[in-house]
Amino acid sequence: MDASITPAALQQALRSGRPPLVIDVRKPPAFLAATDMIRGALRRDPARVADWGPALASAAGVVVYCVHGHEVSQGVAQARGARSLEGGIEPWDGERMAKPAGAATRWVTR
Repeated sequence: MDASITPAALQQALRSGRPPLVIDVRKPPAFLAATDMIRGALRRDPARVADWGPALASAAGVVVYCVHGHEVSQGVAQARGARSLEGGIEPWDGERMAKPAGAATRWVTR
């Protein structure tokens, strides 16, 4: 599996019949300071990847992103067998959604 994915390739994958699961793994201070996230992304603490990583379905693939696309997302991607978003959320020009002010996480149940 490729270790990274470009923003353009992720946008195309999100429009496909089998979109990847996108996970925001920004460190807590960066996430708390942010006002938005990639539309449809889940939020997970990168320091706890050993706890939440094995529970993720990987049939459609997993893409993780942090602020700049460096150590945080690359480390999580390697630990999880996922791909990291090149450049992180900073250059992302796809859809974003506002996150609740001060939110530490966003829970999704299926």
